[in-house]
Amino acid sequence: MDWRERERLFYWGSALAVGPALLFLPAFVVLVFQPRVRHATLLAILLFPLLAVAEFLGVCKLARGCVARPFTLLTFLSYGALLVLLLIATYTGVFLAALAQRM
Repeated sequence: MDWRERERLFYWGSALAVGPALLFLPAFVVLVFQPRVRHATLLAILLFPLLAVAEFLGVCKLARGCVARPFTLLTFLSYGALLVLLLIATYTGVFLAALAQRM
């Protein structure tokens, strides 16, 4: 795998993985937990599968960038993006647990 391919995997993978992870919690609260938007159920049915597919594709691209040899700066950045994704997933889980407890 050459540098351009790894660079493309990192750029697309990090955007596709981190973006939907950041959008999930606000979208869940607005569309599912406290629906304030007209047709919130329909929007949630359409939005959440798209977020899941984008997240899956992003993680796959980041993982492909992480296992490529030799270890370069892009490999390190891919690991960093996966670490940020883990952090986002952790705080999302904590906030969802807090919301569920408040119900």
